[in-house]
Amino acid sequence: MTIIVRVAQTVTGVACLAAATIACTSTVAGTASPVVTSSAASDVFAGLNACQVLDRLVAGEGFDPGVNKSRRNECGATKPEFGTYGLALDPVQGLREFAETSEDVVTTSVNGRNALQASIPLGGCAIAIEVGEHARAMVQVSLSTTPRDPQACVDAQAFAEKLEPLLPR
Repeated sequence: MTIIVRVAQTVTGVACLAAATIACTSTVAGTASPVVTSSAASDVFAGLNACQVLDRLVAGEGFDPGVNKSRRNECGATKPEFGTYGLALDPVQGLREFAETSEDVVTTSVNGRNALQASIPLGGCAIAIEVGEHARAMVQVSLSTTPRDPQACVDAQAFAEKLEPLLPR
């Protein structure tokens, strides 16, 4: 095989590779593009940080800055001699999972969105707001007064109503 033939084959191969790459990466108006799926793309809460949202919602009310409770997107803020407010933004679990893992679940609504309310085993109240079939925002209120203070659910409902407009649709 001569050098000229090898050069011609190499040039042809590079040209074909370049054409294929350009064809795959260029966008043509009116043409469908493949959907990119990743955990970040499927996270309806991408860009929402639970501590930042919580701090915004309780600003000026005497709460300490929110503290991340785990590697997940959940946060708690304490107000001395009052109690703790918590917020968890869960892109994986919906209302069904909340109902399966909670006792005394009551169906409710938060600004027109489906929600569930349940007592927290050690005292307080939690409200899970539907964000999608497999996503929810959950607020938790635990008061310093008594573990079973009914005011916790009143406060959790009010907190959930402040949160709801900030949630994705």
